[in-house]
Amino acid sequence: MSAKNYDDHNRWRNKTVAFRMSPEEAEQLDKFVKISGYTKQDYLIKRALQQEIKVVGNPRVYKALKIQMSEIYSELKRFEKCEDITEEFLDVLDHIATLLEGLKGAGAIGR
Repeated sequence: MSAKNYDDHNRWRNKTVAFRMSPEEAEQLDKFVKISGYTKQDYLIKRALQQEIKVVGNPRVYKALKIQMSEIYSELKRFEKCEDITEEFLDVLDHIATLLEGLKGAGAIGR
C-alpha cells in the first residue's frame, strides 16, 4: 500500500469532486487559474470555499498576465462595435483588471 500524500497543512485529501463544464467555461477557468498563480485544485478549493485568492507576483503570473493582455489587445483591435464584445471576454478583462489593481496596491508592480 502506498503512503498517504498530505498537503501543506498536513491534511489528507482523499475526496474527489468532479463536475462538467462547456469548452468555453473550461477555457475561461484555465485563464483564471493561470493568472492566479495557483494550481487548478487550489484555485477551485479557494473559490468553492469562498476564500480570498491572493495573487503573488512571480514570473509565471507575470507571463500569464502578459499573454492575456496581448490576447485582449488583439481582440480589442478586432472589434468594430461594442455589440461584438462577449460576456466571457468582459469577465476575463474584469478579472485581470482586479488582479493588476491588487498587485499595484501591494507594491508588486510600478505605479
